Amino acid sequence: MKISRQPTPVTIKIDQKQVENVKCFKYLGSLLTDDGRCTCEIKSRIAMAKAAFSKKKNLFTSKLDLNLRKKLVKCYIWSIALYGAETWTLRAVDQKHLESFEMWCWRRMEKISWTDYVRNEEVLIRVSEQRNILHEIRKRKANWIGHVLRRNCLLKEAIEGKIDGRIEVTRRRGRRRKKMLDDLGDRRGYCHLKEKALDRIKWRNCFGRDCGPVVLTDY
Repeated sequence: MKISRQPTPVTIKIDQKQVENVKCFKYLGSLLTDDGRCTCEIKSRIAMAKAAFSKKKNLFTSKLDLNLRKKLVKCYIWSIALYGAETWTLRAVDQKHLESFEMWCWRRMEKISWTDYVRNEEVLIRVSEQRNILHEIRKRKANWIGHVLRRNCLLKEAIEGKIDGRIEVTRRRGRRRKKMLDDLGDRRGYCHLKEKALDRIKWRNCFGRDCGPVVLTDY
């Protein structure tokens, strides 16, 4: 697979046999695509989570205590949907897909059909919840990236762009492409983010549960 703006295929031969060029493939359970985005992976994860919900629908829509059913949904369904979410780069369209999935779970759990014309705000009041899935992703990403930034490893060097090589960088029109660390929202830059990561207490204070809303930005 070649991840690039140019569609030119790469020629690699092993034992005189050319390796096939592919547009997408699964690696360790995650779907990788040649455009370098996470949209297909997120849609695939949401589809698997919805299928799992349908299999246990009788449990999630039963007369069990509401808090217990919410815990079951977050433990059983969200774990499927958010597998590998620590490495996602979320665009505005991806965030909307995830928030729609979150509301889908609560509507199905309370047996609220789209034809009932019940607003999302009313659904959240009924289940005593707030929009939480993007906060959960941000918290998981902060926990994971904090461990990476405190270590001297290959992944850290890749994030910092210190891998040797030659690449021709051409400036494209429009705003720059969104990066993985942009979701953490530190406008003072990567160096300040890295400095905070070295102090575990400061890092947890910055990226705890009550870390503020996730702002939708279109990239």
